[in-house]
Formats: sequence, structure tokens, C-alpha cells
Amino acid sequence: MNLIRLSTLVLTATIAAAGCTQKPPPGPPPSGVLQQGTVTATATVKKINQKSREVTLALPDGTTTTIHAGPEVRNLAQVKAGDLVTITYMGSLSYQVFRKGSGATPGVAIAQDAVRADPGERPGAAGARVVTVTTTIKAIDKKAGTVTLAGLEGGEDVVVQARNPDNLNRVVVGDSVEITMTEAVGIDVSAPQK
Repeated sequence: MNLIRLSTLVLTATIAAAGCTQKPPPGPPPSGVLQQGTVTATATVKKINQKSREVTLALPDGTTTTIHAGPEVRNLAQVKAGDLVTITYMGSLSYQVFRKGSGATPGVAIAQDAVRADPGERPGAAGARVVTVTTTIKAIDKKAGTVTLAGLEGGEDVVVQARNPDNLNRVVVGDSVEITMTEAVGIDVSAPQK
């Protein structure tokens, strides 16, 4: 093998290796909350049919709606006209970047749980669900301010606009991104205040 060809191979290998072993940017990788909030609504029980399990609710805007309380609703016999039904929904969407080689595995994980009132208690229930999606950064376009995230399980790649373009200086191709959506809902039935 001649010296010129050997030099070209060494130079090509060096350039390829330099591209594959990007040095992580200094400082911690970005993370944050994209959205979060709580919504609470209260309605008044206008009438209730225990036999058909239909409950008519008067909403704050003056309209009414009728719902069917399924068999999973315990203690319906304790609900009376005039009772207040309060529903609270909480949700958040956050992200966390992990350095390439951190061991984060691409995929989707779901955790959920629910509880309901014990027999004899006032009706009520609560539930929560956490969905975590872990993917990998495939490309970074600082000029456009975007990151391309690898599709999961044969799905298409997703291009995401960075809310803070400075964060693009804190990530490299191959870093993992964990996106977490958290939802919780609570239902409480209470007697009206006297």
C-alpha cells in the first residue's frame, strides 16, 4: 500500500471518528416543563334517579347535563339533589435530556392508578396516569432552530421546534430525550355549604 493511500485512509478514519464522538457540551443537559395547569369545575346535582343511575347536573353557566353513573360508582345512594360535584383535572408536560450513553432505552412506558371511595363513604374517585416517551436526537438544525427525534417502533421521525434555541447548544446527536405527560383527575361529591 502506498504512503498517499495510507495517509488518505488515516485522514478519512480520523474525520469519521471525530464526527462520531462529538464532545458533550459543557453544563447539564436541558430539561423543563413545557405546560402545566389545573382546571376545577363544580356542578350541582339537580336530580338523581337511583334506579336508572342517571344524574342531572346543573352547570355554572345555567345549562344542565345528564350522566349515567356506571356500576363502578360506589355509594350513589348517598348522593342527593343539591349536592356539589367537583372535578379537578391537573396536567403537565415536561422533558429531560440525557447524555448519549446514559443507558436510556427508547420506548414508551405507562403507569396509572385509580382509587375510589370505600363503601359507606361519600362518593369520590381519583386517578392518575403518567406516560413517558424516550427517544433519541437524530439531527440538530441550529439555523432552523429544530431537533429531529427518532420515530419509535418503525414510526416516522418527528421534527420539533426548540422553544429556547440556546438549548440546541446544550445537546448533541445521540442524546436521549425523555418526554413525560402527567394527568390526574379527582371527583368529589359534597353537601352544599349551609
